[in-house]
Amino acid sequence: MKHLKNIHPGEILLQEFLIPLNITAYRLSKEIAIPQTRISEIIKGNRRITADTAIRLSKFFGNSAKFWLGLQDDFDIEDELKNKQKDLKTIKQYVRNVA
Repeated sequence: MKHLKNIHPGEILLQEFLIPLNITAYRLSKEIAIPQTRISEIIKGNRRITADTAIRLSKFFGNSAKFWLGLQDDFDIEDELKNKQKDLKTIKQYVRNVA
């Protein structure tokens, strides 16, 4: 089975929201009152979506902050799983003794 690329939330912001709605990063930054560099860095995959940004995006796009934070959490977990495979293999699951 082929493993799919881990998609950064910024790519979803760009491909699923900004491009189809014809909104620039500049306009979005002005509409949600955050620096344009923050939006640009998120789109490039160089910055995380914080709770503050998630709330602002959800208000603007009419969805939930949990949507944006969920995308970020999914990305972060997948990234850590990939990077920590060797360490995780050494961890044994706790099994409770039932007496």
